[in-house]
Amino acid sequence: MRRDFSAMAPPESPLARMERLLGIGDAAGALRIADQLIAQSKRSFPGWLGRSCANLNLGRIADADAALDVALRLSPADPQANLLQGMVDQRLGRIESAIDRLRRVAASRTPQAVEAAVTLAEVYWYAHRREELSNFIAAGGVWTKDPRAALSIARVRATNDPEGGLSELIAISERERNPVLRRVAGFEAVAMLDKGGRYREAFDLATELHRDTPPFDLEGMLIPLREQQVMVEKGTNWITPRVDPVAGVSMVVGLPRSGTTLLEQMLDRHPAIGGIGEYDGVEILGGELVSLGAWPRRIGMVPRDTLLALQHRYLEGANRLKRAGTVWSFDKNLLAWRWLPAIAAVLPGAVYFHVARDPRDAAISTFLSYFHPVHCGWTASLSSLRRVAELERVLVPRALEVLKLSHESIVYEDLVADPAGHAQQCLHRLALPMDVNVVSPERNTRAVFTLSHEQVRRPINSASIGRWRNYEFAFDGSWDALAGIHHARRQSASARYRP
Repeated sequence: MRRDFSAMAPPESPLARMERLLGIGDAAGALRIADQLIAQSKRSFPGWLGRSCANLNLGRIADADAALDVALRLSPADPQANLLQGMVDQRLGRIESAIDRLRRVAASRTPQAVEAAVTLAEVYWYAHRREELSNFIAAGGVWTKDPRAALSIARVRATNDPEGGLSELIAISERERNPVLRRVAGFEAVAMLDKGGRYREAFDLATELHRDTPPFDLEGMLIPLREQQVMVEKGTNWITPRVDPVAGVSMVVGLPRSGTTLLEQMLDRHPAIGGIGEYDGVEILGGELVSLGAWPRRIGMVPRDTLLALQHRYLEGANRLKRAGTVWSFDKNLLAWRWLPAIAAVLPGAVYFHVARDPRDAAISTFLSYFHPVHCGWTASLSSLRRVAELERVLVPRALEVLKLSHESIVYEDLVADPAGHAQQCLHRLALPMDVNVVSPERNTRAVFTLSHEQVRRPINSASIGRWRNYEFAFDGSWDALAGIHHARRQSASARYRP
């Protein structure tokens, strides 16, 4: 008689199950288990640690930060919790806190030491603390044998030996098995080629890197936007907010590489404004409405209690992330342009800043840069970039007008030409006085973990205007209409901002 020994196997513990789910990419499943543990006991350290880890994997940084607060109160010395807090501090621009925490974990003999050291090297790089990064690498250690350390080593070499650093970055992009590391190194090599005037090589390498991008359902992304456009074009205010207006909420509206980081870094220098980076609140808000079947045609039918809950969740995260003592939060998320009716329903009273740049400059800058290959697969070709831009340029201005949203429309080229004038206009929209610090964004001590981290550490300049001409071979007449729309908008904006 055969016995079934599988029935005698010990049941999988909740902690082991969370780790397994995180390992296969099911962060949502791990989050459900963590929440069950917390429901059983508010002092469940594995529950709070699991919640923070799951939210970090989901990109919900504010939620991860809140969970880590509790986890570290329960176990202040836990190396995993301290590692995760260092990662979260990095993402939130709390540089000194991140470095201090990661240094301690990296110097420990715990299993988390290598991960902390790799993360610390990233913090040094994005915070432009190049000498400290160089010294950290020179000190050696087990972490330098990690494949990811090769990227930091190549970055340091490139600062003193550009050709040598470039060769190392290209080698990583060709030989590395880790697809993220391969892609990051490759696009940093693209940036170096572009900076060196080797435009055809830069374009060809970017094209090669984009070949690894999984198939992206562009139509699936555009269909709800077209439905939204049809409703907006009716010209009626089809959303009547049923919750009280919010105060102190502002956000950027625009496509990637359009000058959004520059504007955020400028306004964040004002003592009354706290930049909160690319906060995931809008993405969560929109996802909830989709799950309810309310997007985009049934926004007006969402129960008031649901809207209030969504509003509370957004505000809780935004207020947590903004700088202490500030009155306004400035959200630099890159999804707001896709969710304006939803935001209008949940956050009436918010103020918007629509930033537009020559679509060809924005497109080539995006194409030559690293974006998530799954979530942002539409950035993998100039054709799909053009199709998205065509819809954004029509939809956003009309939605801002029809929904009667308080906003400023800013043309990137004009912002660069007259930063003081545009800053004053933006501050006037927020009922704030002018502050001279806003025209010196390069002095902002808050680290930038976006593709613009290099540019915003330099004084405002026009070097990137007309960048697309270096790649004129990649553009055809299909871009002429978009360029014409931008030119007309620029003329209109110039007339509006003229003293």
